[in-house]
Amino acid sequence: MGAMKKCLTILALSLYLACLPASGDDTLRIMFWNLENFFDNRDGGKGDSDREFSASGARHWTRRRMLAKCSYICKAVLLTSDEYGDVPDIFAVAEVENAYVLHCLIEETSLRKYGYRIVHYDSPDPRGIDVALLYRSSRLRLLSSRPVKVEAPGLKTRDILSASFLTAEGDSLALLVNHHPSKYGGGDTDWRRDAALAALEAVTDSLSRCGYRSVIATGDFNDTPGNVRCAGAFPLVNLGDDPGFRGRGTIRYDGIWELIDMFLVSPSLAGNSRMSIVSIPFLMTWDNVHTGYKPLRTYSGPRYLGGVSDHCPVLLVIHGPE
Repeated sequence: MGAMKKCLTILALSLYLACLPASGDDTLRIMFWNLENFFDNRDGGKGDSDREFSASGARHWTRRRMLAKCSYICKAVLLTSDEYGDVPDIFAVAEVENAYVLHCLIEETSLRKYGYRIVHYDSPDPRGIDVALLYRSSRLRLLSSRPVKVEAPGLKTRDILSASFLTAEGDSLALLVNHHPSKYGGGDTDWRRDAALAALEAVTDSLSRCGYRSVIATGDFNDTPGNVRCAGAFPLVNLGDDPGFRGRGTIRYDGIWELIDMFLVSPSLAGNSRMSIVSIPFLMTWDNVHTGYKPLRTYSGPRYLGGVSDHCPVLLVIHGPE
């Protein structure tokens, strides 16, 4: 599909807006959560992690445990509706093995009532983990989606997921889901995240050329807000780079909170957007080494704890015009 045809897709699909029921709520809610090793319980022969997270693997990752994780994720998503008015319209995730676990999440829990649909692509990550998203088909129409490669010599990592939507109000929106390379292994790893940011800037500029003015990038950037910039021809505003988040974070390492999961938005959205760190009380546990609470993981080493992730979710609320 040529660039012009991609841009005209928005106009063509606008004809179908009448098919989307009016909700009376022009607030958009987007949640991101790194689900930490959300594998299915089958050994598909796709590598060490796939084997480790299987019923016969070192983690003894059974279907029962996988469905328990689905249940806790579902409960956490439903809990957000109490504070933010409704469940997320888009639920973006990282560290999922495949679409099967997402099907389990939306078909075998109470999330099945909300009409979520899946956008997922396999990526070249050596651990076999990808980014993905769920969206409510009653609130959004998917225009297009594709994986964006992060390219650098010797680098195999997660793709960036690019998805474009049309809202019930007739607005076009582009969402970019990221999981940038980590600092694991020590030494100079900045070049890996620089490559991911370069890929993010390139796709953001491409969306701008196609006429998008509402662009959101979210994900686990594996770095703090001061080092996460999307400063291409169409720069984004990092909502995590706010004094209100100082001393707070989404992951706790050696007793110190770090904010590495965040939202970047186009300037047109910055004024009516609010980012929050979501603390799920039943998914927090006391840190016996360092004072305070931390997220309850599924495993601590080989020991099964029954939590979801070492990350807290983040949530973006975008209010419509008054």
